[in-house]
Amino acid sequence: MDRFAAMQAFARVVETGSFTKAADTLHLSKTSVTQMVQQLEARLRVRLLNRTTRKVNVTADGAAYYERVLRLLADLDDAETSLSNASAAPRGRLRVDVPSPFARMILIPALPAFHAKYPEIQLDLGVSDRMVDLIDENVDCVVRGGELTDLSLMARHIGDLQLGVYAAPSYLERAGMPSHPRDLEDTHHRIVGFLWARTGKVFPYAMHCNGERVSVLGRYVLSVDDGNAYLAAGLAGLGVLWLPDYMSKDHVARGELVPLFENWRLDPMPMYVAFPPNRHVSAKLRVFIDWVAELMAQHASVIDRAQLSP
Repeated sequence: MDRFAAMQAFARVVETGSFTKAADTLHLSKTSVTQMVQQLEARLRVRLLNRTTRKVNVTADGAAYYERVLRLLADLDDAETSLSNASAAPRGRLRVDVPSPFARMILIPALPAFHAKYPEIQLDLGVSDRMVDLIDENVDCVVRGGELTDLSLMARHIGDLQLGVYAAPSYLERAGMPSHPRDLEDTHHRIVGFLWARTGKVFPYAMHCNGERVSVLGRYVLSVDDGNAYLAAGLAGLGVLWLPDYMSKDHVARGELVPLFENWRLDPMPMYVAFPPNRHVSAKLRVFIDWVAELMAQHASVIDRAQLSP
């Protein structure tokens, strides 16, 4: 029995709560994972997992062993890293999930420079605005906008996206130029709704100017759950948009979008890199997080939240 492989299999079963899911993330058969855990239990002469037809639960002994296994696997990774000089040249596979506009407009165009610096790192990039279960899906980290609601995750704040309000010329020709954010609540105006993955709902945007603060929800004929589709809907004249500067600036320069309410301020959108609390931050994950933070610094600034009060 390969004890370290068995430990890794056991750890993945604990994290995913399933032999099948653990096998999928390790690219092994369910039978192989089951046999490795059984062999590990036989060697230790203790039951690590309670199995039922519906789920797998870790025993008290298994939970204590799991914590030690995580440290051992992390130490092994560090030892291999130092011996192979991977600290200077990190290597291996990283599973990352990022929002679709961020991937298309910021991250992917910059990847040639990243791979030139770290040619041994293989990225499996998920591009979506959906909620990702980092444990079940064996994802190393996610980049997300908005305040994090899952307090069990570790997170690094990498910047704040400045937001503005925009509409296509075709929309303004049809609906007219709104002079105040509350005009968007009128029956003849429409927004493009964005369905946030955390709630599946459109939520109001808070704006403030000279001590006045309003929250605008508006009416919509279309709501979407993807940032690229959201932008495309606005460009097509389907309604008013709230966009980060990096998504709007080129379209404004080409006259495809018109800024609205330029005297009003919106609370910026915080950006985070989040990863599981029990996931060892390997050299490859560390350099990727640092690189994303540097990338964000070119497109967004870290803001003193105390300056945001109206």
